[in-house]
Amino acid sequence: MNFLSGQILCFDKPYGMTSFQLVAKVRWLLTRRMEGRKIKVGHAGTLDPLATGVMIICTGRATKLIEQLQGGTKTYETTLKLGATTPSFDLEHPIDHTFPTDHITEEEIRRVLAEQFTGDIMQVPPVFSACKVDGKRAYDLARKGKQPELQAKPLRIDSIELTRCDLANNEIDLCISCSKGTYIRALARDIGIALRSGAHLTALRRTRVGEADISRCFATIDDFEQWLGSIEVETELPANPEERAPIGIYPE
Repeated sequence: MNFLSGQILCFDKPYGMTSFQLVAKVRWLLTRRMEGRKIKVGHAGTLDPLATGVMIICTGRATKLIEQLQGGTKTYETTLKLGATTPSFDLEHPIDHTFPTDHITEEEIRRVLAEQFTGDIMQVPPVFSACKVDGKRAYDLARKGKQPELQAKPLRIDSIELTRCDLANNEIDLCISCSKGTYIRALARDIGIALRSGAHLTALRRTRVGEADISRCFATIDDFEQWLGSIEVETELPANPEERAPIGIYPE
């Protein structure tokens, strides 16, 4: 297999690992397997450290496909805690504000999701995000105690389904299919506001990016390393471009 010609690798990113750390680990394993040959590696669509699920990693000339791949529809499964917020709208930071929840009903949740969070919407990214403000990352400014002003961006929610409603514990589960650029943490923030309360994520898992489904991913980095050791790997590009193997998606 020739990773320099370009391959697409699908991973189930583990909890607590950044997208950059996963890319770095894959690059290191490939470089070691290719006897020190340097190789270009990139990912299509960032996942927060506390999120798990589908992460597409491209190698070699397949990195030219990253923009196309990350433009595919994404599907997430998430748990929201109602009645409380955190600065990052997930568990990366402790709760900073609490809100009443006694008025929230399942009927109201379903109405809000259908009327305000389905179709084309505008969304302001969370301040703890990689969005740039005057050339600086918003999360860098936020960690310095500043409040960067982020502009609302258009996006599309193809579907948002309430799959579990446990109001006794102020928890709901959602399955969301959405366009590129959607921040599920910001969606939690806005749902909390729409319910005249607050909300933040306690779990987030991406189950699909375009045609890449979670069932097709390497379950662990160890699985990838074992697979990599079982195949023949070329360390040079073919001299004739016509001899280069077509880009494949792995695991098959």
